[in-house]
This record gives sequence, structure tokens and C-alpha cells, in this order.
Amino acid sequence: MRIPSGCAIAAIMDRSGKRHDGTDILRSIALMHERSNGLGGGFAAYGIYPEYEDLYAFHIMYETPEARSAAEEYLGAYFLVEKQERIPTQEVTSIKNPPDIWRYFAAVHPMKLNMSGLDEAEYTMRHVFHVNSQIQGAFVASSGKNMGAFKGVGYPEDIGEFYRIQDYEAWAWTAHGRFPTNTPGWWGGAHPFTLLNWSVVHNGEISSYDANRRYVEQFGYRCELQTDTEVITYLFDLLARRHGLSQEMAAHIMTASSWDDIDRMPPDQAAFETALRTTYSSALVNGPFSIIVGSEEGLLALNDRLKLRALMTAEKDSIVYLASEQAAIEVVRPDAQNMRPIEGGVPFVVQLDEVAARKRACPAENQPYEAALTHETGVMPPRRQESVHA
Repeated sequence: MRIPSGCAIAAIMDRSGKRHDGTDILRSIALMHERSNGLGGGFAAYGIYPEYEDLYAFHIMYETPEARSAAEEYLGAYFLVEKQERIPTQEVTSIKNPPDIWRYFAAVHPMKLNMSGLDEAEYTMRHVFHVNSQIQGAFVASSGKNMGAFKGVGYPEDIGEFYRIQDYEAWAWTAHGRFPTNTPGWWGGAHPFTLLNWSVVHNGEISSYDANRRYVEQFGYRCELQTDTEVITYLFDLLARRHGLSQEMAAHIMTASSWDDIDRMPPDQAAFETALRTTYSSALVNGPFSIIVGSEEGLLALNDRLKLRALMTAEKDSIVYLASEQAAIEVVRPDAQNMRPIEGGVPFVVQLDEVAARKRACPAENQPYEAALTHETGVMPPRRQESVHA
């Protein structure tokens, strides 16, 4: 059966940075069981490795011992691996034939980094692409610092039990229950899809996939999985990390104003939006979608402009909740306040308190391009939605 509106997404984040175990996110995503079909589920967690917070945490899946040997030899040549171990799992009846899953805490090799002429993030990204494309039977599930992805083939509640996510504590959790529409269910293709510290969970179907794929591939990204979630992740990395735009501006580019709306704008604003659509025309994402993007700053949630996929938010004290269904929030926090849908095409931003305070204190330092643009043109940055207490 094909259900294009299927898939469930959820997230829980404590803006204070306090860490919470995986119990609530597991309950939240499990409530939306009927949106999945057992072909994919997963979680991303931020703040889970405080003792290794300055090291890259590579979560790697292996199909064969030979793949593991080749990947470990490659990592050892380009990184300084401080610790490696098999990720703890437990037997779950419904989980069949899982790969061998390991994690590695590593720093970039300083000599190799200097010889490459790249910065640390770009260096790491290129080696992740090498493992995924050149080492058969090896797949890097996540590669960020102080974060990790736990995913596979199964219902999300079973995947959570398999990985024992209740044993981890994180200040932000995202979750996904998959109903594949265009690609088969397999361990690497489950959500969240990640790159460096980015993670994306997605409900929808991107009709602009080919245009978006061709665009990011011009910048060296390799779309090995043929899935729209992969392309969305690379778009955020390209626009925010490489081009230096804020996450909000990246989201605005992906859901840019329609030409009809631009025609009704004041001249300065219309000129800015026209330049944005022209420059980043291939980064415009079309089709019905709702996504939650995780990063070291916090969470960003985004719907398509027409809001063809549901996404709700609510909060209680310092904790913000997001889910495809209101009931998935109420099951873990029945007294949650300010329950509402997020607005289509406008990013909903939840930042750690310390990140928000730093950006308020020095906006030009954090986003020099956009600050200069506002100063020169008088055009304000695109609006965004925030949690009530942000």
C-alpha cells in the first residue's frame, strides 16, 4: 500500500540545555504507529556524549567484517581515533538482520588537515562521502559532535528499544516513523538523515528533487541514497555552513515567496526577494513537506508554503514539543501550553538559551552577511516563528 501522506515526525527540546532520557520521545513517536509501515524508524539526539564533546562521533553501519576493516583503516589514516566500540543494542523480535553498528570518537588528523587546505567541517564531510560511496558495505549514519543518529528498518518504537535510547540523555531529540514512497526501506535510508551536526526528519514528497539534487551536486555533494531527505540536508549544509547564511534564511530560500506575492511587496523588499529567488532558484523546494532540522543551535521546523503536511507545536516551561499530531504531544505532556500548528513557509525556530542570548548580543558577528545586507538595503530579514519563551 502506498500512503503519500504517511510518515510521522516528532521532536522534544529543552532550551535550557538540560538533558532528558529518550523515554518521552519514544512514547511520542510510538503513538503515531499507523503513520509507519515498519520499513524505517529512527532518532537523533544532541548532547549525548559530553565526555567526548570536542570529538566527531561517527556512527557507522557495516554489512560485512571486510567493510569494517576497510572503514577502520581509512578512518585511522585521516583521523585520530580516541575510542571505538560497538553501539549497545538489545534483541528485539521484530528487528531482523541488523548490520554491525559501531561508533568512533575521533579528531581530525592535524597534519592531513593542513595538507588538505580545507577547514575541519569540510574535511570531515568529504571523508564521510568517501566511506559511503567507496567502501562497499559501510555507511556513516551520523558524523557530528556530541550527537548521534540511531536508525534502522522497523517501527520507530522497536528501533528505539533496539538501540536502548532510554539509556541516553540529550537536550534535543528528534524522531521519525517512515512510510517509504519512492525508495526501499533499508537501514541507511531510514531517517534521520544526517551530515556533520545536521539531522533532518521529513514527512512528505519533494517534487523538485531532481533540480535540487543537480544543484547540490555542483558543490561536491553526493546523493547516493536517491531520497529527498538527503537533498534537504545538503541544502541546509550548503546554504548555512558553506554560504554563511542563517538557518532561517536558508529555510526562507527553500520556501521562497511566490512571484505573485513578490509583485505585491514594497520595491526594496521585492528587489531583495527577486534577487534571492533568482540566485537560489534551484534551491527552492516544491511539494508537500514538513521537516524538523536539528543542529548544535537547536531545532528548526518548516512546512511547505501551502502547509500540505501537518506539524504541531506546544511547550511547557523550558521544553518545546513538535509532532505531526497533537495527540503525540499530549501523550507525554497533557498540560502543554500554547498548542498550535506552525505556519506554512515560515521557519519555526527553537534555540538553546545560550545561543539565542549570544545572537541577540552580537547579531552582526553571528550573521555578518545578513547584517550588512539589512544595513545597506534597509530590507529586514525574512520573518520567523519562535517558541513563546525564546
